[in-house]
Amino acid sequence: MGILTMLTSLFCCKAQTSDSEGFVSLSVEEFAKTINNSNVIVLDVRTPNEYHDSRIAKSVNIDVMDESFEQAATSSLSKQKTIAIYCRSGVRSKRAAQILVKKGYKVVELNPGILGWKAADKPLVKGKHHSGNSCDCKDLKR
Repeated sequence: MGILTMLTSLFCCKAQTSDSEGFVSLSVEEFAKTINNSNVIVLDVRTPNEYHDSRIAKSVNIDVMDESFEQAATSSLSKQKTIAIYCRSGVRSKRAAQILVKKGYKVVELNPGILGWKAADKPLVKGKHHSGNSCDCKDLKR
């Protein structure tokens, strides 16, 4: 039983530390604290339909499954800011994080995804992102 406990601890702790790929996977609470920093861009890498259904406030959407993801991300995201990535469950965000780290970005990602965010009863925004003249994503390159 001791070995099982030790192995479980190792795998649980790994999700909270620097990944060998160069990014950090964060818990919901750590992610919530991180995105309150003005030097952080929150990036939702789910599909546009998932994004419009519900999202974390002030996030921008670039679908990691779209073939133009890398080009769209590098042309619109500043390397001067930390990129805080999330998806539904944490799988796509890790894929996006690997891509962006290779391009020289500092990246953190929400380990349990938006499912974990919802389970922790954190706030979400619903509906279309670009309504009227209000857009939180105008200054991504600054």
